[in-house]
Amino acid sequence: MSQTEEIEDSSAPLIEHLAELRTRLIRSGIAFVVAISFFFIPIGGQFIAEHVLHFLVSPIVSVLRDLGDPSPTLQFTSPQEYLFTLFRISMVGGFALAFPVIGFQMWRFVAPGLYKNEQGAFLPFMIASPFMFLLGATFAQLVVTPLAMQFFLGFADVASVFANLMAPAVENVPADVAATVPSTQEGVQITFFGKVNESLDITLKFIMAFGLCFQLPVLLTLMGKAGLVSAKGLGGVRKYAMVGILILAALVTPPDVVTQLILFTVVYGLYEVSILLVGRVEKKRIAQMKADGTWFDDDEEEDDLAEHEAEEK
Repeated sequence: MSQTEEIEDSSAPLIEHLAELRTRLIRSGIAFVVAISFFFIPIGGQFIAEHVLHFLVSPIVSVLRDLGDPSPTLQFTSPQEYLFTLFRISMVGGFALAFPVIGFQMWRFVAPGLYKNEQGAFLPFMIASPFMFLLGATFAQLVVTPLAMQFFLGFADVASVFANLMAPAVENVPADVAATVPSTQEGVQITFFGKVNESLDITLKFIMAFGLCFQLPVLLTLMGKAGLVSAKGLGGVRKYAMVGILILAALVTPPDVVTQLILFTVVYGLYEVSILLVGRVEKKRIAQMKADGTWFDDDEEEDDLAEHEAEEK
């Protein structure tokens, strides 16, 4: 066989893999575009993306109402800002909506290169990962974001300021509220006028941060399945893990002790759960390796070496 024929034979599998990858990417892209289009279906006079936007900024709206604003308002300051905000929501939501299809296409691409036991080990993690991300995102939206908004907006006397702003347009403003409006004859009155994209940005950051933090059990369990970490090793670095989680809590949450304590408690709880899960998969992995005759303990190796040295003496 000539050298040219050898090159052609060796390149054939690569071309087949590239063709398979192209097919999977095209199908994933189509699913992503369809999912994005879904958010621009009008329901009740508004796009679905607008309903999602109202849900995402609802913690800010609730805090403003609690502080006395009778009509919470978010503004946009450029003609294209609101449309781009809806596109941003549709892309993030579209990816989440299309992830089952995208994950299935990824799985179909890598599965032929895995052994059956590897396929059985990898598939549950592909199912658990989006579930844990959704759990973290829900926790961020319902618990963390409201606490953060209360902390950020609680510095200003928002009730009196908004009463002053809304009094000309809103009827029946309570007299006791209107009376507390500070005079603006001297100095400058500082108040909150939230922008749509910036308010959404804060909410999405919390959702992404907590969604990724909730991936900790999935990541460590997968590493334990591969033998990269052990339950004993993870338990031995608890104090370092606590410091790392405290630093993480300080970085991804506002300077609010309550919010930071909640994040630390949740993530450290996930770390302890990860140790238990790693211990379970570690036992199964060792049992399987012993059954296959591929397991060799380091302690047994030391005992065999000491016994061999004793026999020589």
